[in-house]
Amino acid sequence: MADSPPIVSVLGAGSWGTALAALLARNGVPTRLWGRDAVALAQMAQSRRNVRYLPELTLPEALVYEADLALAVAQADIALIVVPSHAFADTLAAIVPRLSAEAAIAWASKGFEPGTGRFLHELVAERLPGRPAAVITGPSFAREVAAGLPSAITVHAADEAFAVRLSRLLHAPNFRAYSGTDVLGAELGGAMKNVLAVATGVADGMALGLNARAGLITRGMNEMLRLGKALGARPETLMGLAGLGDLVLTTTGDLSRNRRLGLALGRGMALPEALREIGQVVESVLTADEVMRLADKHGLDLPISSAVQAVLRGEVTPAEALRQLMAREQKPEYPAELFSPA
Repeated sequence: MADSPPIVSVLGAGSWGTALAALLARNGVPTRLWGRDAVALAQMAQSRRNVRYLPELTLPEALVYEADLALAVAQADIALIVVPSHAFADTLAAIVPRLSAEAAIAWASKGFEPGTGRFLHELVAERLPGRPAAVITGPSFAREVAAGLPSAITVHAADEAFAVRLSRLLHAPNFRAYSGTDVLGAELGGAMKNVLAVATGVADGMALGLNARAGLITRGMNEMLRLGKALGARPETLMGLAGLGDLVLTTTGDLSRNRRLGLALGRGMALPEALREIGQVVESVLTADEVMRLADKHGLDLPISSAVQAVLRGEVTPAEALRQLMAREQKPEYPAELFSPA
């Protein structure tokens, strides 16, 4: 494995899984792509296109398609999970008995375990203790990566050598892959930005202006930093690609499903109708509850995240949430303890 590229099995044939699999294959990494829909996977193999998610991308000839999960996992030196966060635990459980003893694991899923607020790395540590494990995150719309547009992501693992190794497999002329060791911070940024993207989407849907958008992004970053400090994340991680970078992309880019959900809600569309129109998993619907579960656990007041949760639950309208946010008492921009040593 050390002398030749490892075999990477990408588990999840949605837009991001397909884009990552294509990138790896083009980098000369032996890559297998598995998806739940065997018929769709066979069509991808024949046409070399993911018609549903990335129809404009011609998939590399070297990419191998494997409809049998057991075979895909058994052959892998690195299993890379790219499924929605609510499906992560079930996918992990399915592959654990099939992984070789030497195989490492990585994921490009963003979110928490629904109902518990646990980070995905906690599930991995519970199921596969001691394995090299890494999260891939950062500001990266799959469509732009597939098109070869310049992008930058970051790979974090407790085992720094594994983070570096995986980042080198992903690194390409138009795809910069950095590395780090703050798995918790990287996961928090990747999950929480989805909630904040709904807030800016709502504001833009209500035509509240660019000042409001900038204020929400900045105050949302404040909420991310405060929750990160309570959890033990490094501030530099949250001010980097995994946090601020992903936050800016998701709150301003209309390719973001979470921002588009906010836009629809801000224009008066009902949540079920908005979700049907988007037609793909919108992580914030579940993530907002988990962010607030963590905030409540640590006694934190996160007004923007709380307002998003209330809107998604149908407890308040976007206009009512805005009035509540604007009616909050005047205070210093940052609490004195935010940037002090823990």
